Amino acid sequence: MIIRCLEMTVISVINNTLIFQTYFMKKTLLLFLVIFSLIHTNLLADSPLTSTDISHAYKTFKPVKIALKSNGKISSKTMRFLANNKNPIEKRIAVINALGWNINGQNNASVFFDFLKKEFQYNDIEDFLNKADAELIICMAYMKAMDNYFEVDEAIKYAKLAKEKNKESYTVNIICAIIESQKEMSGNWCKVYQLTNDVRNNSGLKSDMKAEAVKIIFDYMDLYKSSCN
Repeated sequence: MIIRCLEMTVISVINNTLIFQTYFMKKTLLLFLVIFSLIHTNLLADSPLTSTDISHAYKTFKPVKIALKSNGKISSKTMRFLANNKNPIEKRIAVINALGWNINGQNNASVFFDFLKKEFQYNDIEDFLNKADAELIICMAYMKAMDNYFEVDEAIKYAKLAKEKNKESYTVNIICAIIESQKEMSGNWCKVYQLTNDVRNNSGLKSDMKAEAVKIIFDYMDLYKSSCN
């Protein structure tokens, strides 16, 4: 009888130990997955497009305020502002930046292009790229890149065309460089730095972006300088 009681006690201890170990392993695994998810999300959010908060330099500007409160959804009022070529390009870019980004993607560029087709009677995207001015094209490029910063090939195509149409604008050139540097994040971090640094060193460009916005850009982009050593 005593032996039987001892056996039951030992079995009970073993079972409780196994239950505790299983519980502990599950909790440890869950904690690991949470930490990994947070790290992974932060890494994905750390990039030229997502870490250069240009809109902060224009935070008192009403259209930027509206965009910041939009939860990432472009409104008809914002679209009219962006489509108006009387509005300075730096402020239009700031508004697009204020619309932000989402790791799961957005569709602001698609909504905006539907608006532009109705407003200016563009037949399709090629018609738009042929007829629109550099400022409107760079707006579309930047918005498209912010909508899906994992896939920027088409945005780069638009941005390069905008740069061809307006070779002198600092804003057009720097936004093109930021979009291009996003593509290089997959491997060539020195190139990430060089693309925007080349714009900074181009003294022939027209200064059409607030100094505070430029500082915001390079406070982040200069972090990649060490990759060129």
